[in-house]
Amino acid sequence: MDSRRPFRRWPLLVWAALMCVGAALAGWQHDSPRLLVLALLLLIAGGCGASVQLRPLLALAGRAELCRLPGPAEPMPKTEPMQQRLLRLEACLEHAPVALWQQQGQGQVLPLNNAARRLVAPGGAQDSAELLARLALAAGQSLGHSPFSYESERGSERCLLASRELVIDRLPERLLALMPIESELEAETLKAWRQLVHVLTHEIMNSLTPISSLSRSARELLAEPAALAANQQDLTLALDTIARRADALASFVANYRRVSELPEPKLAPVRLSELFARLEQMVGADWATRGGAAVFSVAPASLTLMADAGQLEQALLNLFKNAAQACGAQADPRLSVTARLVRGGRLSIEVRDNGPGVPVGLETDIFLPFFSTKPLARPGVAAEGGQGIGLAVVRNLIHGMGGSVRYVKPVSGGAAFVLSF
Repeated sequence: MDSRRPFRRWPLLVWAALMCVGAALAGWQHDSPRLLVLALLLLIAGGCGASVQLRPLLALAGRAELCRLPGPAEPMPKTEPMQQRLLRLEACLEHAPVALWQQQGQGQVLPLNNAARRLVAPGGAQDSAELLARLALAAGQSLGHSPFSYESERGSERCLLASRELVIDRLPERLLALMPIESELEAETLKAWRQLVHVLTHEIMNSLTPISSLSRSARELLAEPAALAANQQDLTLALDTIARRADALASFVANYRRVSELPEPKLAPVRLSELFARLEQMVGADWATRGGAAVFSVAPASLTLMADAGQLEQALLNLFKNAAQACGAQADPRLSVTARLVRGGRLSIEVRDNGPGVPVGLETDIFLPFFSTKPLARPGVAAEGGQGIGLAVVRNLIHGMGGSVRYVKPVSGGAAFVLSF
């Protein structure tokens, strides 16, 4: 029966009267079976009719009880777990450590929690209207994660803006999250500057110290014309050493420029199966000559990536070179390169070898410019070691194409570098 039907009183009175008559007959005449049966029928009919008439009132009272929220001092009813969960979710949303916003269609961006309301309140952003307008513009331009900054009372604040599209009640909406990263960026910037200054001073002083010392020695030799013929060999050695150190310093500067001045990537669809086929032709024979193998696989075969084909190829070749140097002492060197889709629809390229891996404790340092776990290359013995720029170039190239690279220590041993896009 429809609970929304209007309630009428007189049918309820009729059914109640029948119940009263039945009760009276049952109490007045016990010796007549027929009268007892009639009394019971009247009681049953009156009870059923009354329950049908009371059903709309009971349904209305139930809905009112469900919609009623407990007061501040009233404990939460234990029989309503859904209401408890909703209130708990509302509390988590209100006190989330990031500023959450909502945008319906192309309308105004509205704050959803306390962190967002603090940004548009006095003491937050200098111009709250401008902040809301820029949030709406940024949300409409791109989805995913993008850098965002605004002017606050404390100065410029850098954040990470995340945007997601939703459809609620057939209406398009956007959910925005503004995550502050200013303090983390400052700490990482200071750390990077300290590391850079340490590397620069170390490399420059390694060249300038012998240059300065040998220059003074050569000047002293030239100041003694009488002994110049006898010291000709020492003078030649000093000048040759100065020249070599100057060349080393020039090479260092050129490598630094190579790391810091990479060209802008030109993104286009890259079919990974074709790229891997070219790479296998480049390096496969070398690994086979050394008694090993280089295995390339793409799943599915139609996997395509928006990237700069030349820069992606250069990054992978740098990783292959590192893997070949790491597996130099292996009797059966192995290189495995796989491309596949992982959780979240992300594309992953893994380069794995069966070498000794990166020493423990140096996993976060291997991407620093001019940091190398291999011995330094000596003049005329270039194959002995590295200059510490290969992985730095790889990271800059992959980051420029919107990806990331990280080192992974496989359980089975060796080393693995994972490129994620």
